[in-house]
Amino acid sequence: MKKEQLAKYIDHTILKADATTEKVEQICKEALENNFASVCINSCNVPMAAKLLKNSSVKVCTVIGFPLGAVSTAVKAFETEDAIKNGAHEVDMVINVGRLKDKNYEYVKQDIKAVVNAASGKALTKVIIETCLLTDEEKVTACKLAKEAGADFVKTSTGFSTGGATAKDIKLMRETVGNDMGVKASGGIHSYEDAMAMIENGASRIGASASIAICSAAEK
Repeated sequence: MKKEQLAKYIDHTILKADATTEKVEQICKEALENNFASVCINSCNVPMAAKLLKNSSVKVCTVIGFPLGAVSTAVKAFETEDAIKNGAHEVDMVINVGRLKDKNYEYVKQDIKAVVNAASGKALTKVIIETCLLTDEEKVTACKLAKEAGADFVKTSTGFSTGGATAKDIKLMRETVGNDMGVKASGGIHSYEDAMAMIENGASRIGASASIAICSAAEK
């Protein structure tokens, strides 16, 4: 795949607790230079990123209820509204994994729906299911709930738990949601080969901090 094609799959990501203003500015600059799909940053950095990326094709993506997904539904909805008000175009929310494991599926669906409703018509919604903590059956259930709730994407991982994206999980998620939704692979994607394995198995977006290295190995 050519470099410019691959770049449009990538959410150039910095979500670490010690991410400085300077580092976030650098991520935005790199995203502009490489024409990535978006930058994915914590919500405190949304206003700055929105200003730096204004009038460009690079979207501002942020995370909601991150990284545990264990805050209340009302907090997730408010965080979504606040992020969009500050300039976010995409929001990646974490499901309540504990409630999913409790088989409290209505709670999980309504939790997702609250974010979808808060973002409706204003921002794209991606649902992080944290695949490393789930059985295959739970992964399928989580994807179905995200689809029923009206989300735009399902996403593998936060990158802050016990594992990241695998090609096997991407394949399962794509088979579950069909072609109507996006599938985002994130966590542990460090090379061009990693990224292509995800895309070949159905990923329509890649979340990575190693974006420059990934794209530098693509065809010019």
